Amino acid sequence: MDRFQAMQVFTRIVQVGGFGKAADSLGLPRATVTQLIKQLERHLGVQLLQRTTRQVSTTADGQAYYEHCIRLLADLEDTENCFAHARSHPQGKLRVDLPASVGHRIVIPRLGDFCQRYPQIELEIGTGDRPVDLVREGIDCVVRAGNVHDINLVSRPLAQLPQITCASADYIERYGEPLDLAQLAGHQAVNFYSALNGKTFAFEFTEAGEINERYLPGAVSVNNAEAYVAASVAGLGIIQAPYYHLHQHVQAGRLREILPEYRPPAMPLTALYPAQRQLSRRVRVWVDWLVEVFTDAELYQPKI
Repeated sequence: MDRFQAMQVFTRIVQVGGFGKAADSLGLPRATVTQLIKQLERHLGVQLLQRTTRQVSTTADGQAYYEHCIRLLADLEDTENCFAHARSHPQGKLRVDLPASVGHRIVIPRLGDFCQRYPQIELEIGTGDRPVDLVREGIDCVVRAGNVHDINLVSRPLAQLPQITCASADYIERYGEPLDLAQLAGHQAVNFYSALNGKTFAFEFTEAGEINERYLPGAVSVNNAEAYVAASVAGLGIIQAPYYHLHQHVQAGRLREILPEYRPPAMPLTALYPAQRQLSRRVRVWVDWLVEVFTDAELYQPKI
């Protein structure tokens, strides 16, 4: 039995939740994966996995062994990458996940620079607004907007994204423009709800140095940033979003800022990655590059 391969197979099964998925992701026959786990359990003298027709889960011994394995595998990779060539030329696959609007508007247009610097890194980029499980989905690093609190992940702040409140010119013509928070009564919103728990996010306004939360009625709720902006452009209601996502519509006159004296607080943008990836050279250069990208405030600063 190749113990190193067996450890890789075992950790992948835990991460993806099944033998078949692990075999497919590693490019191994399913029979090989099954045989390796049997040999590993026999070698250790404990049962690592509980199998049912629907799912695979770790036993208590399996969970403890998994935590040791991910540390050992990460240490082994980092040891190999400590050589001078690896330090100067990090290589291999890097799986990252970005909010769709951040990826499409800020990161991907500048990605050529990263690829030129690190041509031996193969990027696999997911974009979307759904929460992802880094460990189970095998993702090395995610970027998340908003306040994040996850003690199991290492976080690095990237930016504070200025936000504005907007509505379409057509909407303002029909409903009027509110000039203060009291005049929001009778207005409609496009509401944004969490894909994780279905909770609707409140609108936030800065008033006398304090955050004033308001929930506005609306006929449409969405859980995707692109749909959120598109619904407001279509005249369906008021929205709040980072300026970088709205500036093209504002400059073209499709959207107008309202209540500028009560702008919402800036939205934090954070890079997160599992603790065992903290010393990964690939993750390190990726996060460092993201910090460079977001250091340029001109990318997302309101000019109105």
